[in-house]
Amino acid sequence: MIYVQSTTAHGQWTTFDWWPPVGWWPEAARDLLAPGPSASATFVLPPNASSAHSARSLAAGALSGWGLAELIENMELVVSELATNALRHGLHLAEPHCARPVHMSLVRRGSLVTSAFTDPGSSVPVLRYPGPLDTGGLGLHIVESLSLRWGWSALAPHGKIVWAVLS
Repeated sequence: MIYVQSTTAHGQWTTFDWWPPVGWWPEAARDLLAPGPSASATFVLPPNASSAHSARSLAAGALSGWGLAELIENMELVVSELATNALRHGLHLAEPHCARPVHMSLVRRGSLVTSAFTDPGSSVPVLRYPGPLDTGGLGLHIVESLSLRWGWSALAPHGKIVWAVLS
C-alpha cells in the first residue's frame, strides 16, 4: 500500500495522507532533536487482538535494524500501551462510517525514536487516576514514565495522532 505525503491548506497532516516523512517530528518535541541518522517505518494495524503483539514485534525488529537494541524493552511497553489505546478507543469511538485503520509509525532522529499512532477516533487521551480496585487506566502513566515526552494532535478532518519519544 502506498501513501502520498501531503498536507492540508493549514499544513496539518490528515488521516488520509499520514505517512511520516523521514524528517517528521512532533512540534512539541523539536527541542529534543540532535543531529544524527534518520529513518522511519509505518505499519497498518488490523483491528484485532493480535495487533498489539504485532506492534511490539515490529518495533523490536525496527529498533534492532537501526542498531538501537537498548530501546527495545521500553519501546515495547510504550508501543503496547499506545497500540491498545488506538485499537480499543480510537476505533471503538470513531464515527461508524469511518473505515480508517490504525497506523503505527516509528521515526528515528539520531538516538531518539518516536512511536506514533494514528486512529480515526476523536477522543482525547488523558492521564487517568484510577482507584485501587480499577483494572486499567495506568497505560498513559507507563508511557509518560518511559518517554522523554509524549503528546497528541488532532488530524483533519477527523482522528488523532498520539506519540511518544524515547531515547
